[in-house]
Amino acid sequence: MKHVLALSTLYPNAVNPRFGTFVARSLEALAKRGDWRVSVVNPIGIPPLALGRYRALSQLDEIGEEGGIAVHRPRFTLIPAVGARRNASAIAKAALPVIERIHAQTPIDVIDAQFFFPDGPAAAWIAQRLGLPLSLKARGSDITYWGGLDFAREQMLEAARRATGILSVSQALAEEMVGMGMPREKITLHYTGLDRDRFRPFDHTRLRAQISGEIGFALPDNAPLLVSVGALIARKGHDIAIGAQPMIEGARLVIVGKGEDEAHLRDLARDLGLADRVHFAGSLDHDLLPLILSAADVMVLPTSNEGLANAWVEALACGTPVVTCDVGGARELIACDTAGRLVERNPEAVAEGVNSILNNPPMRQAVAALVERFSWDNNAAELAAHYERLAKG
Repeated sequence: MKHVLALSTLYPNAVNPRFGTFVARSLEALAKRGDWRVSVVNPIGIPPLALGRYRALSQLDEIGEEGGIAVHRPRFTLIPAVGARRNASAIAKAALPVIERIHAQTPIDVIDAQFFFPDGPAAAWIAQRLGLPLSLKARGSDITYWGGLDFAREQMLEAARRATGILSVSQALAEEMVGMGMPREKITLHYTGLDRDRFRPFDHTRLRAQISGEIGFALPDNAPLLVSVGALIARKGHDIAIGAQPMIEGARLVIVGKGEDEAHLRDLARDLGLADRVHFAGSLDHDLLPLILSAADVMVLPTSNEGLANAWVEALACGTPVVTCDVGGARELIACDTAGRLVERNPEAVAEGVNSILNNPPMRQAVAALVERFSWDNNAAELAAHYERLAKG
């Protein structure tokens, strides 16, 4: 059995159980195959004065087993807001002794970074120190945001130069990486996975009534139901989704996610007279999210940039068409009217896209069929093949 060591600042923990779940599901599916041993190093950044949420993070166990994977959580000093330039080197120095111990006990065949920045430069330095093949994965904002900052772009390009192989979650993101100066010949497309037992069309007459009771928000059967899934941050465009509501007769909007913009978004809904039509559901259990997506008529996400949003795939798998913007890998999923609409990033265009779907809704099974290729089993098989190529050199 070969051994991959995944370095990932994106990984769920007891304090943030929904943070980076897609990374955990991918690596857990790989571990279940039985041909690759998986170890995870999830560095935790703690400021010199650990207050608030950082206090809880500082108390996490430094090693544990989760989902059949050993997860190690070394600490590094984080300087919030201004310390990003040095995060990769701080992570590398904190993680190296842990990884050396793991390597001594069970030799590692591939070093892997699950996010391009700051994980990528840190993993590149460690892989070079240990003389091991290096895999890097690009997911979206690591390229679209960090790639716009000179210091981060320089570090990422150096990591890409050292990499044995690189993964991208969409073809569009891969093209952006090539445009930055990364070597095209190293890049392999690796779509996200999906829990097909959870994310599928659910259809029963009391579905909305059940969800109404669960979230404490009335969802009439005769009113259009829109769902927006994503962190409550500016780039996700929840304010645009709210702004579209007055142009969609009688619609209810359920926003799933947490983030720094929640107070602003609540104020916006109130100022527009929509407080009784917009519900902030916060983070939801993964068993409830598929029910809400299945009950919805449209999933709305007017995002400004993505690699390939997991929320798009999950909505489609539940038979729900998507209205989003032509960013990242959206065209790779929203390729026909059955899948939804790609619209301009403004309330009027979002409303027009939603109304066109409401006026001619596609069959749910036809929508779900568009993402049949997405599963964690397929994701793991492709990941195993990628690591195998790198290990063979």
